[in-house]
Amino acid sequence: MTQQHQNERTRIREAMDRLLAGQATVSNGSLTVVALAAEAGVHRMALLKRHSDLKNEFYERVRNETRQIPETEKRLRETVVKLKQTITNQRAEIEELRQLVTRLTLASAVLTQPDRGSTEAGLAPDNVVPFRPRASRTAGPAGPPDPAG
Repeated sequence: MTQQHQNERTRIREAMDRLLAGQATVSNGSLTVVALAAEAGVHRMALLKRHSDLKNEFYERVRNETRQIPETEKRLRETVVKLKQTITNQRAEIEELRQLVTRLTLASAVLTQPDRGSTEAGLAPDNVVPFRPRASRTAGPAGPPDPAG
């Protein structure tokens, strides 16, 4: 380990002690990695990459010594709560849509089922309008209008 590397680690540990004691000198005093890096005078990425063990140690000390949850963990927990609510809402919506599909399928079956009594006599039921497809707009000129429709 180089002397510079060892000096960074020493500064980081001293910064941890100051932040946990509430005696920040350089940073805003929040219990985050950003504040720790600023307090120690090291780049945040150096703390995250070269000294990840110290970052983990810092968060462990925050939990144990202050009985606080680190900010990153708080944000993650809030995100988890939001995502769980989204999942609950989506499940309810899916169930509602399934029920709607079932009702529409049944309604379609009822509406397309011929009425046995009147169709055997060649009569359409009174409450059913016969379906006549419209002529396609791209199929060319339409024929003469249907006198019944």
